[in-house]
Amino acid sequence: MEISSVLGCGLSRHAFACPLLTLIPSGPPSTARASDSQFTYETKALVKETDTEPPSSAAPASAKKRHLYLARKAAVLELQQSPDLNSALQRLGGILKAQDLNVIIRDLGKLRRWQDVSQLFEWMQQNEKINVASYSTYIKSMGKNLNPIKALEIYNSIPDESTRANVFICNSILSCLIRNGKFDSSIRLFDKMKRDGLAPDIVTYNTLLSGCIKVKHGYSKAIELVKELKYNGLQMDSILYGTLLAVCASKNLCHEAQGYFDQIRDEGHLPNLYHYSSLLNAYSSDGNYKKADELVREMRSTGLVPNKVILTTLLKVYVRGGLFEKSRELLTELEAVGYAGDEMPYCLLMDGFSKAGCIDEAKSLFDEMKKKGVKSDGYAHSIMIAAFCRAELFEEAKLLAQEFEDKYNKYDLVMLNTMLCAYCRAGEMESVMKIMKKMDELAISPDYKTFHILIKYFCKEKLYILAYRTLEDMHGKGHQPEEELCSSLIFHLGRTKAHSEAFSVYNMLRYGKRTMCKALHEKILHILISGQLLKDAYVVVKDNADLISQPAIKKVATVFMKKGNINLINDVMKVIHGSGYKIDQAIFQVAISRYIEHPEKKELLLQLLQWMPGQGYFVDSSTRNLILKNLQLFGRQLTAETLSRHQMISKTSRSV
Repeated sequence: MEISSVLGCGLSRHAFACPLLTLIPSGPPSTARASDSQFTYETKALVKETDTEPPSSAAPASAKKRHLYLARKAAVLELQQSPDLNSALQRLGGILKAQDLNVIIRDLGKLRRWQDVSQLFEWMQQNEKINVASYSTYIKSMGKNLNPIKALEIYNSIPDESTRANVFICNSILSCLIRNGKFDSSIRLFDKMKRDGLAPDIVTYNTLLSGCIKVKHGYSKAIELVKELKYNGLQMDSILYGTLLAVCASKNLCHEAQGYFDQIRDEGHLPNLYHYSSLLNAYSSDGNYKKADELVREMRSTGLVPNKVILTTLLKVYVRGGLFEKSRELLTELEAVGYAGDEMPYCLLMDGFSKAGCIDEAKSLFDEMKKKGVKSDGYAHSIMIAAFCRAELFEEAKLLAQEFEDKYNKYDLVMLNTMLCAYCRAGEMESVMKIMKKMDELAISPDYKTFHILIKYFCKEKLYILAYRTLEDMHGKGHQPEEELCSSLIFHLGRTKAHSEAFSVYNMLRYGKRTMCKALHEKILHILISGQLLKDAYVVVKDNADLISQPAIKKVATVFMKKGNINLINDVMKVIHGSGYKIDQAIFQVAISRYIEHPEKKELLLQLLQWMPGQGYFVDSSTRNLILKNLQLFGRQLTAETLSRHQMISKTSRSV
C-alpha cells in the first residue's frame, strides 16, 4: 500500500468576522490538516446580516425591537434543538428571517442532520425566505453530505441569472464538486459560469487549483489556471502558492516545487509551515533527505517551530530514503513531544519496512503500536495486511483481516481492497463474497484495483466466465484492463470453449488506449477458428494482416472457404491477397466448388473468376473441368471468355 499525500497539508488563514456564515474551504478536502479552517480563505460575509446582532449600546433600540430580536434568537435555538423540525417551523418560522434560517442550516449540517437540512431549505424556498447566503450555505452542506447531484440541482434551479453568477454561490458549488471527486465536471461548469457572467476571484481559482491535486494531469491544468488568473488581473498570493506547491508534491515534481517556493520569497511573501511541509512532501517522492534536513534547518532559523505535520513529513522523507535507523530516532522524538498519539507515523515506518522486505521489523512495530494503545482507525491493519500479502504470508493476512472486521466497523475503499486481496490470496471464497456484499451495502464503488484483484482470483479458481463478467463490468466503468491479465483470460476462455467471450476481451484491448502485443492477434485467430467464428476471424485478418504470420493467414483462408459465409468468400480472397499471401490452387478450388453447389451464387463465382487474372491467378485443369461440367448454370459465352483469360495467364506463367 502506498502512503502519500496525506501529510504536509495544512494552512491557517486569518479569519474575518463572519458571525452567520462560514465560507466554503477551498483547499483539498481529503488532505490531513491541523484544523478545518486551514488552507481556507475566509472573506467578508456574503450578505451583511446585521439584524441578527443585538442592538448597539451606542444606539439604543426600542423595547419592541429588542423583544423581537430576543424572540428570533429563542426561535433559532428551539429550531436547532427540535426533534420535529416541521412542527417547529409551523410555529416559529413566521418570525424568522433568511439570515436566521441560514444559521440553522449551517448548524444542522455540523450535526450531520442532512434530512433536516434539506427539509428546512425546501421550506425556505416555499416561503420565500431565501438569499444568496442561503444557496451558498445549503450547497456547502450538500458537499459535506457527499451529495453533489442535489447541490447541482439546487444551483441549476436558481431562477435569477445574476444570482446564479454570484461568485460566492459559484465558489460553493465548485468546491462541492471538487470535494466529491468531480474535478472534470467542475471545470466544465466553471467554463459555463464564465460565459454566463461569473467574475472569478482568488477563492475560485484556489478552489479549482486544489482539485488539481488528485487528478492525473493536475499540474498542467494548474498552470493553465494560474495563467488565466494572471490574465484576469489577479495576483498570486501565499495561499495560491501553497496550493500550487501541494499540486507539485502530489505529482512528485520536486524541481517545480522548489521553484515556486523560491518565488514565494522573491515576491516578498513569508513561507509558512504549510509551504515548508508541502516542499518536504515533494522531497519525499525520491527520499531526498539531505535537502529535507537543510529545509528544516532553514525553517528553524526563521523562527518557525516544526509542528506535527512537518516532523511526520520529515519521517516520510527518511523512510523513502531508506534511513530506517534515523526514522526510528525521529519516531522516538515524535513520541516524546506527543506527536505520535495516532497511527500515521507508525504506518509510514511499517510501510517502509514491508516494502524493503523487513517484514519482521514491520510486525514488531505494529505490535509495539498496539501495546502502547496508539489511536488507530484501522489503517495500520491495512498496511500490515498488504505487507503479509506481499510476503506471501496469506494465512497471517487473512487472520489480520478477520481481526480488523471484528474490531472496527469503519470501511473505505482502500481497506476493503486490502482485505479483499488477503482473502483472495488465501482462497477464502466465502470471505471474498462477504467483502463484495459489504461494498454494496456501503455504496462504495469498486476501482481498478478491486476489479484486478477479483479477476486474478476468479482465474486462479478457474471461474473464467465469472472473471469475464467482472472484466466486462470493469470495462463498462471506464477502467482499461492490462494486457497481461486479458491475454491470460483470453487463453483460458478459449480452452473452455467460451470463444465469443474471448473475442469480447480481445476487443476491449483492441479498442483501448494501450498498445497490444502482436502475438495476441494470432492467438485470438486460432480461438475464433476453433469456435467457428469465421466472420470475426476474417475481420481480425482484415484489420491486422501485417501483424499475422503467413501460416495463420492460410489457415483462416482454408477454413473460411470450407465453412465461412459464402457471401463473404470474395471479400476474404481480396483481403488474403492484400496481406501478401499467395493464394494457392487448393483454396480457389474449394471456393469455386462451394459456388457450384449453390447455383444462385453464380454472380459471385463470375466475379471471382474475373478478379483472378488481374492478380496473376488462374484455375488449374481440375477446377476448369469442374466449371465446364456445370457450364449451363453460369452462361456459356461469359464463362468461356473468362476461362480463356485464365488459360492465357496459365500459359504465361508456365513460360516464365
